[in-house]
Amino acid sequence: MSRRAGLWVAFVLVHLLVAVSGFLLPNMPMGDVYLVYEPWALDAVEAGAIMGVTEPFVYPQLALVPMVLALGLEWIAGYEVAWALLVTAANALAFALLVGRGRSAGRAVAAAFWLAYLVLLGPIGIYRIDGVTVSLAVAGSLWLIGRPLLASILLAVGMWIKVWPAALLAAAVIAVRRRLVVVAGALVVTALTLVTVASAGGLTYAFGFVAGQTGRGLQLEAPVTAWYLWQAVAGVEGAFVYYDSDILTFQVTGANVDAVIAAMTPLLAVAVFAVAVLGAIQAARGATFAALFPPLALALVLAFIVFNKVGSPQFLTWIITPVVLGLVIDRRRWRWPALAALVAALLTQLVYPLLYDRLILADGFAAGVLTLRNMLLVVLLVWAVVRLVRVPRRLRHPEPAVT
Repeated sequence: MSRRAGLWVAFVLVHLLVAVSGFLLPNMPMGDVYLVYEPWALDAVEAGAIMGVTEPFVYPQLALVPMVLALGLEWIAGYEVAWALLVTAANALAFALLVGRGRSAGRAVAAAFWLAYLVLLGPIGIYRIDGVTVSLAVAGSLWLIGRPLLASILLAVGMWIKVWPAALLAAAVIAVRRRLVVVAGALVVTALTLVTVASAGGLTYAFGFVAGQTGRGLQLEAPVTAWYLWQAVAGVEGAFVYYDSDILTFQVTGANVDAVIAAMTPLLAVAVFAVAVLGAIQAARGATFAALFPPLALALVLAFIVFNKVGSPQFLTWIITPVVLGLVIDRRRWRWPALAALVAALLTQLVYPLLYDRLILADGFAAGVLTLRNMLLVVLLVWAVVRLVRVPRRLRHPEPAVT
């Protein structure tokens, strides 16, 4: 069997395994799909209540598109299977672009990493809206050099589904020489989205997802919550885990929590800005795309995760794209961060869904697994920043083509 055929067999088996695991594992790993996405999609097509247009929405407006598209496949075996098929189809398109003819060892390693990561991360790699954006992000990043306009459009569409690909767009604007083309593609998608929303009478809710995030409390899995979570584990008075019925997630609270909540959004902005400035300095010094983009993208994505007061387990899907690009370009240098990312994915699946019923009760073992996972994310962020600082001004060998 050829390398290419082996990767495609693995692709099918991995997606089948992960999709089925959503039905078997505890704590409703598919809950968002049938409790949130399906009702939103049905409201849009049947009742005319369109999230982000006629109703406030926690996501950007284009997030509703894949939710509605999945309804078209619902006849096969229900909405959950339809969603899994939709994400699998999107992944297949990006996977085909990544693998190509199967002749590149770097691309084969990157493809194998992606599949292994999905297995270790578990069903949230598929049964969340973030799963749709991963394929757009991978394809867009691979096309940044050869087709920057198309790449920018794909990344911008991903950004208007779930905000995180904005980190990849920012890295692209800094690292790609044809940055005006990248900016133009993003502006076109943004303008078309806003014009469509405004024409439907939804301008009031155009950026409602921003306010929805800034007003949230400290989510249970976020790195910043460790202080309060361990207080809850120790039984400190006033520190406990609770369920927020408005945003349907578990959060933590304790002494002075409001001050921490207020500080996190500015801190996140400062961290992202600092990483972007460092990347811009390296670009001005002559760093090439191949040397600069992967560590810059990883550092920006991890800044979004580490300094975020929201810490949903599906955020770990964001790491896939920068690590894939790193392995494509320089698999030797990226083998250790790739391994660390795989361990982080495994720990994330242990946290959710496997140990989540214990974590929400402030169980010490579950809290320990979560803390270890978050520490690993911090280590990865430090590695990315150090690598960014050490980016050479020029490569000794010709820059690898990523097209």
